[in-house]
Amino acid sequence: MSRQLGVSKRFTGQAGVITALDRFSFEIKEREFIVIVGPSGCGKSTLLSITAGLLSPSGGTLTVGGELVEGPGPDRAVVFQDFSLFPWKTVEENISFGLRINGVPADERHRLMISTIEMIGLKGFEQYYPSQLSGGMQQRVAIARAFVMRPKVLLMDEPFAALDAMNRTLMQEELVRIWSEDKPTVLFITHSVEEALYLADRIIIMTRRPGRIKELVNVGETCGRDGHWRHGSLDGAMANPVFQKLRHRVWNSVKEEIESR
Repeated sequence: MSRQLGVSKRFTGQAGVITALDRFSFEIKEREFIVIVGPSGCGKSTLLSITAGLLSPSGGTLTVGGELVEGPGPDRAVVFQDFSLFPWKTVEENISFGLRINGVPADERHRLMISTIEMIGLKGFEQYYPSQLSGGMQQRVAIARAFVMRPKVLLMDEPFAALDAMNRTLMQEELVRIWSEDKPTVLFITHSVEEALYLADRIIIMTRRPGRIKELVNVGETCGRDGHWRHGSLDGAMANPVFQKLRHRVWNSVKEEIESR
């Protein structure tokens, strides 16, 4: 469980003090998949960085599993948009890096790496370098590096934004399959309303800066008795009239913030 209580973040620069987040309070349940959408510059990535322990809040508190977040930790793993792989390391070495620096014994490190490579569809690519892989395969490596840590919370900052439309769709569907194995709690940022609706249990719509919660959309409840549409294809979900109605609602809410001045 992740809990943000009155989290604010201010930055000081040449233009003065800028408030990126303002009294942001929210609770994420264990194993829940939360997606955040909002206009550019509303504080989405700032919130994720605070949750990861990469930034400190200017006010308020953030806890994960009841423990106060005061810095990075193995209970939280981050997947960035730009993959952030070590170009001089092989797929195997990239995936095992976090295990190595956290002191996981060699036998356990090997076991976790092998099972994660098979789960994420990287078998046969263990000795490849990132430059030898497509963008989609590089993002699989980045996801594998996060999942191999078996984190309580997986933080994903627009992980598929750099992919072409076809690979993005494939990776969205693959992420559902991979996530379903262990179901870590996920905080996922995107600018795509369709991606948010396909993946999320709940969507947080943020206001323009300073970022606050404008609206919560419970996608899981909207899906109804037949179960969440993410367990089918994205095309199938988008053909659902309920999906399209919800898409219209979420997009209009975000659009209001983009257009407000």
